[in-house]
Amino acid sequence: MVKRVGIVIAGVVVTGTLLATTTSIQAATVKKVTVGSVTGDAEIWRHIADSSAAKKAHVQIKVKEFTDGGTLNKATASGEVDVNAFQSYDYFHAFNKQTDTEKLAVLGTTYIEPMGVYSKDYHKVSDIPDGSTIAIARDNANAARGLRLLANAVLVKLKANFSALSGVADIADNPHHFKFKEIDDTTGVSLVKQDDSVAAVLISNSVSQAGGLNVLKDSIYHESINSGTIGNINILATRESQAKNKTYKKLVALYRDPTVQKWIKKQYHGTKVEVKKPVSYLEEK
Repeated sequence: MVKRVGIVIAGVVVTGTLLATTTSIQAATVKKVTVGSVTGDAEIWRHIADSSAAKKAHVQIKVKEFTDGGTLNKATASGEVDVNAFQSYDYFHAFNKQTDTEKLAVLGTTYIEPMGVYSKDYHKVSDIPDGSTIAIARDNANAARGLRLLANAVLVKLKANFSALSGVADIADNPHHFKFKEIDDTTGVSLVKQDDSVAAVLISNSVSQAGGLNVLKDSIYHESINSGTIGNINILATRESQAKNKTYKKLVALYRDPTVQKWIKKQYHGTKVEVKKPVSYLEEK
């Protein structure tokens, strides 16, 4: 009897040890990643952090929110943040050109938020009369993006050296004699609804959405995924020395998980258009 009890106790001890070891191994396989982000992107990554997809991938995500993109990129380069999710490829490229810290690398593509042309009087860009006034953002990045959109709509032609920070002065040909009114981007929606002196307004998606407009339904023309909009595709980035980190690369797959995409589509009314292009596609720019 004593011998039998001893065997049972030993069995319990061994089982307990095995369970503790298994739990320890499972805990050890969970990788922690700090994702730096801003506004809507931070909301997305908080959702991903709590998702079943993240648990299955054994990735524990901590989201650290920033208000300034430049500060976030520097935090990523220094290692304070592992991966960041907020910026377009053009913004990333500009940072790498001017930084004196470690450069960043692209882990993968995520989405494009189309910029749109809005008008209360016209239903097609071709209907905008010659000599009309078009409102564009005062800040260089959005102004350049807006002018590229007009060029894509074949309304203007841009100089060969037109860059992500170019403006109206870099229009090569303005055959419709449009006038351009520089505005604070955040006033774009009210201009569309109230200002009769403006025929059309170029508005970024974050602003139009905040103002109750859906770029896919309410704009008369908007960006699509093509060679002219490569620079506007959003990415996940990390410091260059971690470009091949397998855990960080899992975040790209997590972003593209069908259940995550279903939530993003519903949450943002389809305006964060998923981009599944490889990193090599960006490098064609």
